[in-house]
Amino acid sequence: MGLPTQKRAYNWYVAAFLLVATSHLRFYILILYSRYISLVAASCMVLYGYDASVYNALQGSENWDVYFNRVNDQLIGAVNTAYTVGAIVAGWFMGGPIADYFGRRVGMASGAVAVIIATFMQTFSPRGQIGCFIAGRVVVGIGQGLALTAGSIYIGELAPPSIRGKIMSFWQMFYSVGSFLAYWVNYACSRHIEELGDWDWKMVVIFQLLVPCVILAQVFFIPETPRWYMQHGQRYKEARDSLRKVRETEMDVDDEIMIIKEALDYEKEAISSTYSALWKDKSVRKRLLIAFAINAGQQITGQGTLNTYSTAIYKKVFKNPETISLINALNATFGIVFTLNATWTVDRFGRKFLLIAGAAGMAVCMIIVAAVETETPTTDDAKSRPVAISIVFLLFLFSFFYKPSWGATVWIWTAEIFSMNVRAQAVGMSSQVQNVANSIVQQFFPAFLNNEGFYAFYMFAAINVCLGLFTWFCVPETKGVGLEDMDRLFGGKSHARGGVEMGTRLNDKEVGTGRSEDGSDVDTKRGASVVTEVSVPEMPTKI
Repeated sequence: MGLPTQKRAYNWYVAAFLLVATSHLRFYILILYSRYISLVAASCMVLYGYDASVYNALQGSENWDVYFNRVNDQLIGAVNTAYTVGAIVAGWFMGGPIADYFGRRVGMASGAVAVIIATFMQTFSPRGQIGCFIAGRVVVGIGQGLALTAGSIYIGELAPPSIRGKIMSFWQMFYSVGSFLAYWVNYACSRHIEELGDWDWKMVVIFQLLVPCVILAQVFFIPETPRWYMQHGQRYKEARDSLRKVRETEMDVDDEIMIIKEALDYEKEAISSTYSALWKDKSVRKRLLIAFAINAGQQITGQGTLNTYSTAIYKKVFKNPETISLINALNATFGIVFTLNATWTVDRFGRKFLLIAGAAGMAVCMIIVAAVETETPTTDDAKSRPVAISIVFLLFLFSFFYKPSWGATVWIWTAEIFSMNVRAQAVGMSSQVQNVANSIVQQFFPAFLNNEGFYAFYMFAAINVCLGLFTWFCVPETKGVGLEDMDRLFGGKSHARGGVEMGTRLNDKEVGTGRSEDGSDVDTKRGASVVTEVSVPEMPTKI
């Protein structure tokens, strides 16, 4: 009698162990898959990082300058501004509608295609025809406007709220990856200028084909967001299938489907399911203005200028172009490491803390950089080696403060604050305010730097102080808040709760149980929008 009893007990222990192991294995697979699809979407940011850095790198190429007949300061500003113009047009008028009507994946893919076309336009521009090169910059800007809008929304809508900030931090990290690729390719080419000839700069440009091809190869093999499926015909089956790939239990899937449906009902009946909510809803207007401010602030902290004109800046400190190329490449490499700090800080300390701490750190760095350069002697158009190293260290330290705060956190905050009915358009508009601000600074900074030298950095120090104060008084904390509950932080009503209350006000009138197109049973009673799927086996909960 003892042996059978012991055997049964042993079997129960084995079964319990296997259940726990299976549950934990599935949990880790979900986490890995969530990060994989987020990385595919975040690859759109590589397009931005690469192109924002590539022309900065080209400014150190004598062959590029000769090829286009010695470009003056005004044309340098025009080349830099060109891609921001394309990005602004796409972000404000094209990115949102494409992501909303055709899907987030189509938005990312169309942006990648535009970048591929633009890369060929720039690489094979006829000699002396700077206009063709500028046109290619405009097209690559359009591609960025489409891809960045769709990619940031995609991550925000599929990431679980508890780790949304951590996953979204990869977004800014991939900007640094783009810079990393551009600067190291440029550094490698700078060491073989005589052998490459004009291809010392063409190689840097054409290498931009790599990432959009990678995006196109993967983007249609990752799931579309459940919120997009629910917006387009309440396609429950597709929405549930998408969520099952990134949520741990069936209960999590059911709860999120219910919340999304209630939010959609409320937006349609009480506000507007169209972009008119951007000016009809007071809380949306409020967050749009704040988002405009912090996205503009991201580019006028000084980082946008450093990323575009660091070659020109370092020419005032170093004489060797190869040294400057190496510093740019090292800065991009450290930028990846610095951005990773956001993965463990943004959900632990919150978005607001990082923005304030980052602004304070950047202000101090800019003051010291300006003081060190302007108060030390210059010989033979360069600084002494210790002074030059100090300036490089301080600019790297500036990047250390910028990357996890005003670099990564601004994107995280912008992608998560808007309600579903306006999210694509509002995120597209907000993110392209970065390019509005950047285009203004890029146009006047070359002349400003030539006339005032490093005194220009005192301006950036003052701007960062103002940004820190603005964040303290005007930017609410969004850490851990669900997307459908975000409205209450800005004086509005939770759209999910609003849908429930709206149903209650209809006297709980039963209008029957219907069946959606996918075969799911839908309880259409207002205030109790429960979605259940026929013959779905229960998933084991995590132990």
